[in-house]
Amino acid sequence: MGYTVTDIGETTGVEFSGVGGGDIVDRSIAERCLDALDRRGVVVFREAHVSDEDLVEFSRLLGRVVALPLGGESEFPEIQRVTRDASKSKLAAYREATFFWHIDGTTDEVPNKATLLTARQVSDDGGGDTEFANTYAAYSELPEQFKMQLRDLRVVHSFAASQLLAVPNPSEAERAIWDRTPAREHPLVWTRPTGRRSMLVGATAGRIVGWSDAAGRELLDRLLAWSTRPRYVLRHTWRRGDLVIWDNTGMLHRALPYSESSARLMHRTSLAGEEAVA
Repeated sequence: MGYTVTDIGETTGVEFSGVGGGDIVDRSIAERCLDALDRRGVVVFREAHVSDEDLVEFSRLLGRVVALPLGGESEFPEIQRVTRDASKSKLAAYREATFFWHIDGTTDEVPNKATLLTARQVSDDGGGDTEFANTYAAYSELPEQFKMQLRDLRVVHSFAASQLLAVPNPSEAERAIWDRTPAREHPLVWTRPTGRRSMLVGATAGRIVGWSDAAGRELLDRLLAWSTRPRYVLRHTWRRGDLVIWDNTGMLHRALPYSESSARLMHRTSLAGEEAVA
């Protein structure tokens, strides 16, 4: 099987070309994909056109696949639909918050390891690109003195913090629904056993423990602005059939706005986390 693997972006991204369909369910491709994720955070398979069955099988070659608690939104319990069409997904009403930079699963003790997203239909309104920002690279290039200041800081993450960006004046009923998801406290800097570090910032990061709201907000916003500089960002313009995979533990991501009536429809699987934030 002939295919090419090429680094893209300044610090982030690898593209696999010439592989797709059932051919992607191959252990050697999965191993190269995992290596690329470790090096560059995001992997793109252009116009791979994988079936739902192959999406799940390839995901299993990469790690343990998360089964959705209420069952999947296709015939597979591992697949979730990403759309703003409420007739196709139970979570459509919450998708507007994904227009802001975030990391999935920050209210969990162990965030998901990675996410796989494939385009069934692309946006027909000019929106819907996805951007990724590499917080490994962003942290590594901070001044050493600043890194020392961040070392012991802890941040409270909540679903409500992200939803407030999209709906700043919620009703009591809306806020009560958001607050059903418990908040979670994590270190701001996630240190791996290898010594590699990333930052947990973005939409769910509500406040820094022990800091005033204003001071905490200023630092979190400053770190987010640093992490999303062009040097660390990869923007993906979707084509139908594309498959994109990202390291959810170190990559921020966001969808660029698309309307509720947009045709955009993605199928997603997630890989279970392998280590708690430390």
